[in-house]
Amino acid sequence: MSQVREIVQLGAEVLRLTAAEVLDIHAPVIQNVLSDMLTTLADTHGVGIAAPQIAASWRMLVVASRPSARYPHAPEMQPTIMINPRFEPVSTAKESDWEGCLSIPGIRALVPRYKQIKISYLDRAGNAVEQHLSGFIARVFQHEYDHLDGLLYLDRVLDNRDIISETEFAKLMAK
Repeated sequence: MSQVREIVQLGAEVLRLTAAEVLDIHAPVIQNVLSDMLTTLADTHGVGIAAPQIAASWRMLVVASRPSARYPHAPEMQPTIMINPRFEPVSTAKESDWEGCLSIPGIRALVPRYKQIKISYLDRAGNAVEQHLSGFIARVFQHEYDHLDGLLYLDRVLDNRDIISETEFAKLMAK
């Protein structure tokens, strides 16, 4: 039975660890964490979650883009589980855009990310998947992937003046 788990917050040690590779996808502990990630993410206005955000230091993430109050222009996609993901940029072109994080509520920041990436991962059944991602979905993937390496989006900000409160972000978006 899956459950909504507490999302760990900035300062929690687990967010700064390098997550462990998943060796047995079918292990009950792994399947339970995956179920809890899906349930926890569905309970938020987020568009992705990584296992470390629910205090499970495994190389697993979910990308689940959907329009919401936090991301009104997000494209719609089914929640996608990615186990032991990897990526490489298709080109060196980067783009800066606003990001937030469920583990760092109340602020947004401009973060440069690769515009197009090629990803590979195992799905929940253990099948190998390769995809090309671009735009918002590529951004969400890279944001969640950083969590697996103990990085937070604030680590990628080029100028501290590009960090703003959610209140100021809302004003900016209303213009």
